[in-house]
Amino acid sequence: MLELDRDVVIVGAGPAGLTAARELKKAGLSVAVLEARDRVGGRTWTDTIDGAMLEIGGQWVSPDQTELLALLDELGLQTYSRYRDGKSVYIGSDGKRTLYTGETFPVSDTTAAEMDKLTALLDSLAAEIGPTEPWAHPKARELDTISFHHWLRENSSDEEACNNIGLFIAGGMLTKPAHAFSALQAVLMAASAGSFTHLTDEDFILDKRVIGGMQQLSLLLAAELGDDVVLDSPVRTINWGPAPDGEGSGQRVTAVSERATVNARFVIMAVPPNLYSRVSFNPPLPRRQHQMHQHQSLGLVIKVHAVYSTPFWREDGLSGTCFGAGALVQEVYDNTNHDDTRGTLVGFVSDEKADAMFELSAEDRRRAILESMAGFLGDKALEPEVYYESDWGSEEWTRGAYASSYDLGGLHRYGKDQHAPVGPIYWSSSDLAAEGYQHVDGAVRMGRQTAARIVAAADRTSVASH
Repeated sequence: MLELDRDVVIVGAGPAGLTAARELKKAGLSVAVLEARDRVGGRTWTDTIDGAMLEIGGQWVSPDQTELLALLDELGLQTYSRYRDGKSVYIGSDGKRTLYTGETFPVSDTTAAEMDKLTALLDSLAAEIGPTEPWAHPKARELDTISFHHWLRENSSDEEACNNIGLFIAGGMLTKPAHAFSALQAVLMAASAGSFTHLTDEDFILDKRVIGGMQQLSLLLAAELGDDVVLDSPVRTINWGPAPDGEGSGQRVTAVSERATVNARFVIMAVPPNLYSRVSFNPPLPRRQHQMHQHQSLGLVIKVHAVYSTPFWREDGLSGTCFGAGALVQEVYDNTNHDDTRGTLVGFVSDEKADAMFELSAEDRRRAILESMAGFLGDKALEPEVYYESDWGSEEWTRGAYASSYDLGGLHRYGKDQHAPVGPIYWSSSDLAAEGYQHVDGAVRMGRQTAARIVAAADRTSVASH
């Protein structure tokens, strides 16, 4: 068992925790990062499966993610553009397959007009409410007590338009059914990306990938930190309270994990909110925290990777981009690796559709998913050389994807307290970000913000103790 004395102990070696550790060390504070898994990276994970490099977790970079782009550049990591030449495929509410180009789905004029109307409404709300304090807006309660599903239908009677617009946030982002979260949560999702239009523009939100995989960001940050990162070491207990007599003013914490006990001045919980309860806090957290954490949960998505000997869809003049709100696999993209002669498709099965798939045997699930992808791209999609399902819901130290969101009414009720430290305990993850919410960019932003708050608090306690 390691016995360590540090200024700050960080729970979780994902992009948020490692960024915070790096910033704290730059400021002259000592750190220890405790990670439950046998690897760093959190919800980013690049692995080789059956000879194919796959992005099992988060992977895309969009132009607005300036903090992430700057860090990638600083670390010497390069990006490349997602393949998007050729026609896209849309399967409408009537089950009809249509090829199209441009950003607009090939729907009827009526449906297109309703989609434009809903998009304009969401863009307006996102601009008005913003990502930083959506709970403080005068419309917060009104928007937070109606589900996104019902809000859409209050504003449009066109079911296909409602399902298509719903797809971008429900299946595409929060990976929960649109009836399970509020219109305010949907507005936050849009505002965090700059606008709802950005979420509907796959060429924006899914712009680039990192050559060699997104997990490299965490691997390089961890390499800088060296022995300050302790793997295979889930934190079981955090004891916290006033500093003992003779140790100056302020608070002290002791984090007890499987492989290390760390005595520190501060602790950062750099894990998603649904994992806070995996740690026993002594004394217990305040009532407000206990309540809030029970209203935050992750969604569920199966990220499907299918690798083929060639990107056959390109030969057919297709981009590999496919949408169908009513399809089992609601989204498909060309996910071919940089300079790879093989072709890779990635598809997403979200929320209730994922529930249904997990009731099947692995063989039947594979068949159903590939048949859905073949509905977009033809029978060649039925025979991949490599097939793999990312299932973050079964990961003990994540338990869902992509990030946590509040249940109906939770955001306006608890949002103002989600960043509030409890004594020496700070919270930091992409789940709590404003800009870049639920993306790696948001994790980097949160890591930097949390480190800055702790540096300021450390300065205050140092001054007070002299």
